[in-house]
Amino acid sequence: MLIVQKYGGTSLGDGDRVRAAARRVAELHQQGAQMVVVVSAQGEMTDLLIEKAAQVNRRGNLREMDAYLAAGEQMSAGLMAMAIGALGCPAVSLTGRQAGIVTDGVHGNARILDIDVSRIKKELGSGKVVVVAGFQGCGPGDDVTTLGRGGSDTTAVALAAWLKADRCQIFTDVDGVYNRDPRLFPDAKRFSRISYEHMLRLIENGAQVLHDRSVEFARDAQLRVEVLSAFTGAPGTIVGP
Repeated sequence: MLIVQKYGGTSLGDGDRVRAAARRVAELHQQGAQMVVVVSAQGEMTDLLIEKAAQVNRRGNLREMDAYLAAGEQMSAGLMAMAIGALGCPAVSLTGRQAGIVTDGVHGNARILDIDVSRIKKELGSGKVVVVAGFQGCGPGDDVTTLGRGGSDTTAVALAAWLKADRCQIFTDVDGVYNRDPRLFPDAKRFSRISYEHMLRLIENGAQVLHDRSVEFARDAQLRVEVLSAFTGAPGTIVGP
């Protein structure tokens, strides 16, 4: 079984949370699953990097910002691979480029055009957990590009589609998809299952649990995506046909 998991920034907010995610991955790997793990930058790292960039150049430069912001996810990937390795599971971290993610040249909001999964398959074949830095790819001229808000969701679902994964799991700070924000509305209702079209309508109305491009990739590949809490172990929501 091949499983792709994605961990958001809140899920990796400190060392304890990184180790908790690593234990979940390691347990599945030890049970015989091939594991690909996509990670976001830790906690508020991306916001902190943006603030620091504004201190030196308020106008910014989209190409250089992409090269700079991609470091947040790369740090998370290295950290996660080390945490998994400490549990006795061999792991390797890959940047978007090393993972074969090819994008267009739109800095700050690039689209994935293709993925060469040969490196990932090679590492999986050698028995390793593959940890991929989300939110990034490689555009024309070998430049780093980032995928915009929620880009790590898109990375995970696209990898699951190209790899023909058996499961795609998105771990976040809420335990599924709700009809409205459960952090603001105590009476919000959680969906056990939801269609791609319904999910896209919720996103259009402001839901932020998934990125619209990730749902579009899932729909086109007819891939079921599980949205789960990184903290509770609750069943979550399946986004599918």
